Amino acid sequence: MNETSPSIRVESRWLAGAAVVAVVVLVEILPGRISLYPAWVPYALGVAMIVPMVGAVLTAGKGLWEALERITTMLFFVTVVGGALALLLTLVQAMIHRASDVSGLELLASSIGVWVTNVLAFSLLYWQLDRGGPGARENLQKVKPDWQFPQTGCPDDVPAGWQPTFVDYLFLGYSTATAFSPTDALPLTSRAKLLMMLESTISLVTIVVVASRAINILGG
Repeated sequence: MNETSPSIRVESRWLAGAAVVAVVVLVEILPGRISLYPAWVPYALGVAMIVPMVGAVLTAGKGLWEALERITTMLFFVTVVGGALALLLTLVQAMIHRASDVSGLELLASSIGVWVTNVLAFSLLYWQLDRGGPGARENLQKVKPDWQFPQTGCPDDVPAGWQPTFVDYLFLGYSTATAFSPTDALPLTSRAKLLMMLESTISLVTIVVVASRAINILGG
C-alpha cells in the first residue's frame, strides 16, 4: 500500500508581488532631477523579484525557486533601501547647502516616495526572514521566529496551524514606520531589533526633516 505524501501548502504571493510593483512605480516616478537610478533599474528589480515568486507558487514549494526568491528579496532590499538612504542624504545636503535647487513639491514627493518605499521594502524583508521565510512557515518547519505575533498566544481564536503571511509583515512594517516602536509583534532576535531600528530611523528622518521642510516651503 503506497503512502500518500503530505501536500505542500504554498503561500499566495499576490500581495507581496503587488508590494514589489508599488516600489518599482515609486522609484520610477520620483522627481527625475533627484532620482538616483537609471531608467531601466526599476524594471529589472521588479522582474528579478516577480519571476521567483511565480516560480515558487507554480512548483508547489520544491525549494529552488524559494531559495532564489529569498536571494532576490535580499538584493532588492539592499538596492532599494540603499537608494532611499542615498536619496535622503542628497535631499538633506541640498536643504542645507543649496536650498533653492530643490522645490517644496520635489521634497514632498520624494519624502512620500521614500517613506512608502521604506515600509514596503522592510515588509518584504521581514516576510522573508521570519521563521525561515514563507515556504518554511507554510510547511511548519521548526525555525525559530524573529517576531512573536499575538495570534501565537491565543491559539483557540485563530485557525489551526496559523502562520503569519505577508499582510502581517506589512502591518509590522507600517506600524514600525509610524509608531517608531513595536505594536503587536514583538522582536525576539537582535537582527529583528536592529532592522526595526533602521526602519524607524529612516522614517523619522523622512518625516521630521524632509517632509516638514517641504510643508514649510509650500506653506510659506
